[in-house]
Amino acid sequence: MTISASFKKRLQYFDLDISFTCATESMMVMIGPSGGGKTTIIRMLAGLTTPDEGRVTFGDEVWFDSADRINIAPQKRRLGYVFQDYTLFPHLNLYDNAAFAAANKKEVDDLFDLFKISHLRKRKPHMVSGGERQRCALCQALARHPRLLLLDEPFSALDVITRRGLREELKNLKGTLSCPIIYVTHDINEALFLADEIMPVVDGKNDDQWLQRSITREPATEGSSRAAREPRLALVY
Repeated sequence: MTISASFKKRLQYFDLDISFTCATESMMVMIGPSGGGKTTIIRMLAGLTTPDEGRVTFGDEVWFDSADRINIAPQKRRLGYVFQDYTLFPHLNLYDNAAFAAANKKEVDDLFDLFKISHLRKRKPHMVSGGERQRCALCQALARHPRLLLLDEPFSALDVITRRGLREELKNLKGTLSCPIIYVTHDINEALFLADEIMPVVDGKNDDQWLQRSITREPATEGSSRAAREPRLALVY
């Protein structure tokens, strides 16, 4: 399935106006400076923020259409959404958090093994590190069998070593997922490392020049060289 979106929204400092597509088994990374509209785009895909006008489709399903007054509720879009700030239930242990909306409880065990947190299953979120909480949040999102996976700067609050390990795990995992993945970051090296497609977003619009300037001045780090990673620019209008 392909997620297709074309929408506009008036924000405080600029008007967001952007269109793009992302196909199944592909990761599109949205990159750009902070405050450029990336999180708003993600929230509109999830149905948490309503565009002023536009259209969002997933395969043959219409999720939003301002002309026809269609706006499908977030829970009916059946997507996974991982926030930056570890949105776990504080009163539940890690396993119960991940299993809360799981399609199959056995798969939660497999995900905990994959992300190496099986030994923490009985601990509450406040008893583990930020990286371990974020691993649980990923398990929680994946256990729902999402048709679309949205990742909004999920590793930006973590230390460098933890962040590097998690993004390597995500890169290895993405080939096994049968859904589109949209990942938000402002880290050019992270984008080059993870992306199949890159969509640079500045002040609510596509800005290919910003991306080229950033690649030129940002030194490549291990695993993110342009020779090793050549993501395509997303289809953006």
